[in-house]
Amino acid sequence: MWAQRAWVGRYLPHETAAGRELLPYSRFLNAVEGNTTFYALPPASTITRWRQLTEPGFEFVFKVPRTITHEQRLRDTGDELRAFVELMAPLGDRIGGFTLQLPPSFGPHELTTLRTTLAQLPTEWRWSVEVRHPEFFGGDGRRQLEALLRNHGVERVILDTTALFHRTPITEAGHEEWRTKPRVPLLPEPLTDRPIVRYIGSDHPEFTDSGLVHWHALIAEWVDEGRHPTFFIHTPDNQRTPALARAFHDAIAGMVPRLTALPEPLPMAPAEQATLF
Repeated sequence: MWAQRAWVGRYLPHETAAGRELLPYSRFLNAVEGNTTFYALPPASTITRWRQLTEPGFEFVFKVPRTITHEQRLRDTGDELRAFVELMAPLGDRIGGFTLQLPPSFGPHELTTLRTTLAQLPTEWRWSVEVRHPEFFGGDGRRQLEALLRNHGVERVILDTTALFHRTPITEAGHEEWRTKPRVPLLPEPLTDRPIVRYIGSDHPEFTDSGLVHWHALIAEWVDEGRHPTFFIHTPDNQRTPALARAFHDAIAGMVPRLTALPEPLPMAPAEQATLF
């Protein structure tokens, strides 16, 4: 997300109007998970505006619409996938990739359907798959899935919910996360040179923070290997996530000095005009 109003005045300039958050967000961080396309397709004019408001180096990682992944469960969706990609294509180099987030009931018995879909994906874009069925996290289910993804050069989204489930939530938002996020093992092995990590924190800040520290050495190792990871941080209320993301990037930069710097944030308030009196 980028339209979090609680960030205005903390991470985005005070004067940021509702619906105008993308530009200052893109000066604070260099990537965003595009959840909006999971729920509804934006008009072409909006996509054009997204490109205009961002600069080279900023990337969107969009979720494929749920009509394709959840309602049709990838069956006979070739035309819909092509139409979706064609709609988003004007963003060009701002597209960091597309993610097929599959429902928890989508299991190994449907791998043939996934195989058919992967064979149809436009290869000019990077693709990833997020699974939630427990059988994909071990045994034959994991081996078959990862072999299929490797064969097509598709990444498996690494989902880390360890901090979230470390202790019972204390807020309504935390309980909602417990209800909706999968309690699955962490599998921190990337399949491609473009790993994607979705880190889901807790409403206990100390567990969110300590869980992020555990990732520092591994992310630095990936960068040293020539990989280009994208690391998304979520918490139940997302109040602190921009600051957490910048601090995380700073920590990796301290370990890998050649890491590309984040953009310079816009000033929090307009500069005051100089006067003679």
